[in-house]
Amino acid sequence: MAGQTCIRGMRVPVSLVLNLVANGQTPETIIEDYPYLEPEDIQRSLQYTGQRSPHPG
Repeated sequence: MAGQTCIRGMRVPVSLVLNLVANGQTPETIIEDYPYLEPEDIQRSLQYTGQRSPHPG
Protein backbone atom coordinates (compact mmCIF):
# COMPACT_ATOMS: atom_id res chain seq x y z
CA MET A 1 0.00 0.00 0.00
CA ALA A 2 2.84 2.37 -0.87
CA GLY A 3 4.09 2.55 2.71
CA GLN A 4 0.74 3.45 4.26
CA THR A 5 -0.08 2.02 7.66
CA CYS A 6 -2.75 -0.66 7.25
CA ILE A 7 -5.17 -2.38 9.57
CA ARG A 8 -4.24 -5.87 10.82
CA GLY A 9 -2.30 -6.77 7.69
CA MET A 10 -5.32 -6.03 5.48
CA ARG A 11 -5.08 -3.76 2.50
CA VAL A 12 -7.16 -1.16 4.35
CA PRO A 13 -5.19 1.97 5.18
CA VAL A 14 -5.67 3.58 8.58
CA SER A 15 -6.10 6.86 6.68
CA LEU A 16 -9.28 5.51 5.04
CA VAL A 17 -10.86 4.84 8.43
CA LEU A 18 -9.75 8.24 9.74
CA ASN A 19 -11.23 10.02 6.72
CA LEU A 20 -14.53 8.21 7.18
CA VAL A 21 -14.68 9.21 10.85
CA ALA A 22 -13.67 12.79 10.02
CA ASN A 23 -16.55 12.95 7.54
CA GLY A 24 -19.08 11.93 10.16
CA GLN A 25 -19.29 8.16 9.69
CA THR A 26 -19.99 6.24 12.88
CA PRO A 27 -18.18 2.99 13.64
CA GLU A 28 -21.44 1.16 12.97
CA THR A 29 -21.83 2.62 9.47
CA ILE A 30 -18.17 1.98 8.67
CA ILE A 31 -18.60 -1.67 9.65
CA GLU A 32 -21.74 -1.89 7.51
CA ASP A 33 -19.73 -0.66 4.51
CA TYR A 34 -16.60 -2.65 5.40
CA PRO A 35 -17.90 -5.78 7.16
CA TYR A 36 -14.44 -7.32 7.46
CA LEU A 37 -13.49 -4.55 9.90
CA GLU A 38 -14.18 -4.86 13.60
CA PRO A 39 -14.96 -2.10 16.11
CA GLU A 40 -11.49 -2.61 17.60
CA ASP A 41 -9.93 -1.82 14.19
CA ILE A 42 -11.59 1.59 14.18
CA GLN A 43 -10.60 2.28 17.79
CA ARG A 44 -7.00 1.32 17.13
CA SER A 45 -6.90 3.54 14.06
CA LEU A 46 -7.94 6.49 16.20
CA GLN A 47 -5.41 5.57 18.87
CA TYR A 48 -2.67 5.27 16.26
CA THR A 49 -3.33 8.82 15.13
CA GLY A 50 -3.23 10.08 18.70
CA GLN A 51 0.14 8.44 19.22
CA ARG A 52 1.53 9.93 16.00
CA SER A 53 0.29 13.49 16.60
CA PRO A 54 2.77 15.99 18.00
CA HIS A 55 2.00 16.99 21.55
CA PRO A 56 1.87 20.71 22.38
CA GLY A 57 4.49 21.61 24.63
